[in-house]
Amino acid sequence: MSVQLVAEFRDPDTLTAALEPVRDSGGRLLDAFSPLPIEGLAERLAVPSVRIRIPMLVAGIALAATGYFLQWYSAVLGYPINVGGRPLHSWPVFLLVPFEVGVFAAALAGVIAMMRYCGLPRLHHPLFAVAGFERASQDRFFLLAETDGAVEELRHVLERAGALAVTEVRP
Repeated sequence: MSVQLVAEFRDPDTLTAALEPVRDSGGRLLDAFSPLPIEGLAERLAVPSVRIRIPMLVAGIALAATGYFLQWYSAVLGYPINVGGRPLHSWPVFLLVPFEVGVFAAALAGVIAMMRYCGLPRLHHPLFAVAGFERASQDRFFLLAETDGAVEELRHVLERAGALAVTEVRP
């Protein structure tokens, strides 16, 4: 069973210096919380990249093709009307709706994929119950780490790295 610990640091340099000892002790770095951006922190945390573009592309192409097919079916097979000798399958006229539907579907799929990858909507996170965590948006820096068994070892590693307080996160 994995246990999560959150460590509070006074400055960003101490937080970034604690990353390597935590990783060396066998702990997994989950996230860092900071009131200001820390250059290179995301790369050092090894946050996995999220592929939102793939669902956007698939949804956009699929719904654009569906929109085109519906127009083609209704004009050519379902209710063909010969107006002034024009062809039934007039593709330039059919392009506007698939474009608009495809852009809308891609945007909607992007929002849904972003919310899914971010774990939203999540109205409460166990970190909110940690005493002093509200200072993460003011003047403190927090590091969330996880271990599979050596909780006391990870706690000592964080304290040796300069943590002001180390708290176990209860789910």
